[in-house]
Amino acid sequence: MIFGHNRVCGGWEGRMMGIRHLTCSITAGMALLALATPVLAQTKIRFAIEGSLNGVHAPLALAQERGFYKAEGVEVALDASPAPEALARVANGAADMALADINTLVRLREQTPGVPLKAIFIVYNKPAYAVIARKSRGIARPKDLEGKRIGAPPGEMASAVFPAFAKLNEIDLSKVKIDNVAAAIREPMLAAGQIDAVTGTFFAAFINLKERGVPLDDLVVLQMADYGLPLYGDAIIVNTAFAKDHPQAVKGLLRAYTKALRETIRSPARAVDAVIKQNEAAKKDIEVERLRMAINESIVTEDVQAQGLGEIDAARFERGLELLTQTFKLKSKPEPSDIFDDAFLPPEAERRLGPARPG
Repeated sequence: MIFGHNRVCGGWEGRMMGIRHLTCSITAGMALLALATPVLAQTKIRFAIEGSLNGVHAPLALAQERGFYKAEGVEVALDASPAPEALARVANGAADMALADINTLVRLREQTPGVPLKAIFIVYNKPAYAVIARKSRGIARPKDLEGKRIGAPPGEMASAVFPAFAKLNEIDLSKVKIDNVAAAIREPMLAAGQIDAVTGTFFAAFINLKERGVPLDDLVVLQMADYGLPLYGDAIIVNTAFAKDHPQAVKGLLRAYTKALRETIRSPARAVDAVIKQNEAAKKDIEVERLRMAINESIVTEDVQAQGLGEIDAARFERGLELLTQTFKLKSKPEPSDIFDDAFLPPEAERRLGPARPG
């Protein structure tokens, strides 16, 4: 054995009496104990994502590849789930955390009082909700949507908050034809000219239309946040029972994610490589474009430059909750602390990006 008595304390030292002999024995015993003591198991976290792993999930994959989770004492398993199911899986304990829409959480808490969920890290400081339209149909600004047909998948949040967007921009909804279309046929219908515009996630819809050959100079993207919508978007959401039982693991995951997110912002193409290793069906050029759009429009904003990653602005959050209360016709406005908990965020210094935006 490497730390056996004869190797550590052999020869004349091992034969000495008194204190040296005692010290030698203790040293050998401690070495044997160290070898016999098992390495403590890392806390396992089941992390749900909406849909298949793609570019916007790059920080999650990069943190795995670079060993950031392991360094924080957590082992993360990514679980791809259909968008409506990700939060439900966290709520029922099938998953521990998720990357999902914070406004969906607000509506879910109304539908299921006491659901054990809280947002703990804002990823999309600016939501990706948008109206994507054809300029050739005479659409250049929100008011131009009057007299037009809009394809709006009923289960998506962009469709759900469209009435609030319309009110903020004085759009007469009685003059807008809303077609409830499935998400799978939304872009094909717009590309074929069967409708004039769609609601959706701007980078996903834009890339899908580009792939279908729609001329880019015929597309206009009306991001709802640019026209008065004060909401936040996707956030890391945790099961509160899990967070109570494993607070250090939750904090560790956020530290690892923040580190990976900062690296992703600096080098999106490098981060997407980590996605491709886990999802061979993903195309790197498409996922890099998707990620760059998300970073430049939804993740790195003026608020993030001022406050750091993950945080909320209290006044803005209050305005957003008031808007959601009216839009969803909630019985009462949620308390901000019922929706978002900043207790698990890494220190501000770790969340700061500095003055320069990514390229």
